[in-house]
Amino acid sequence: MSGDSTLARLAAERATGALHGCVGALYLADGAVVHAESPAVPDVGWRLTAGGRLSPESWDEAVEEGGPDYRAGSFLVEHGRLSRGELELCHLSALFDAAYFVLSPLDTTQRVPDRFLKEAKHWFGPVRPVSVPLLQREVRRRRCLLERAWPRPEVDAAPVVPVAGAGGAGRGGPLPPTCGRQAVLAAADGVRTPLQIARALGRSAFATLLDVRRLAAAGLVRTPEADLPGTAVRPARLSPPAPTAAAPEISLLYRIRDALEAL
Repeated sequence: MSGDSTLARLAAERATGALHGCVGALYLADGAVVHAESPAVPDVGWRLTAGGRLSPESWDEAVEEGGPDYRAGSFLVEHGRLSRGELELCHLSALFDAAYFVLSPLDTTQRVPDRFLKEAKHWFGPVRPVSVPLLQREVRRRRCLLERAWPRPEVDAAPVVPVAGAGGAGRGGPLPPTCGRQAVLAAADGVRTPLQIARALGRSAFATLLDVRRLAAAGLVRTPEADLPGTAVRPARLSPPAPTAAAPEISLLYRIRDALEAL
């Protein structure tokens, strides 16, 4: 049974527990998703501490004091470490991020989770539940974003190699100077993959993946050859798609997204 159909069944049954496998887990309460975790992405704690919003000591205190009662997230708010809005924003970002990689593993030989442990709870505790249909729509939307940005999935798991001499300009002119994209390009050392860069920066793994695809489309990072083993990696030869009538609206959405990520 596919991950989508399993989730739909669990939602219809208003199930509580954890749907888990080698690529991560989705935690449900009364049929809604309340937490997601994947070894591929930075979790809530890593995001908050790597970004400097919380000290490692404050995070450890929340885990130790609130974790046994499944309320580590609430502990942070009650003790003034985070506002409720900050907690919800960070948690939802981490949930959608992890859920994407749980339901769309980069390694296509890995299966999506299909084992359900009834009544299992996550130590972080519920923050803002997400309905299964909403989660599934978001996963599909993210797949489409990656495909539109650069339809070459081999860049997702390969080391990010900057193109020598490309500077800050792409093949179609200067690339929009977003903070996230600049940080990804600065962290690209020819060794780290997009997910390793995301962990180093303490930011969304999906956003980093999308930035790498856009950088590849602009000719600023190299796209490995997918079908020719042993071939030297060289700049991608495809051109970005021609602008459409909807391009201004898409650009506006990108700017709004980038501004939210910078918060």
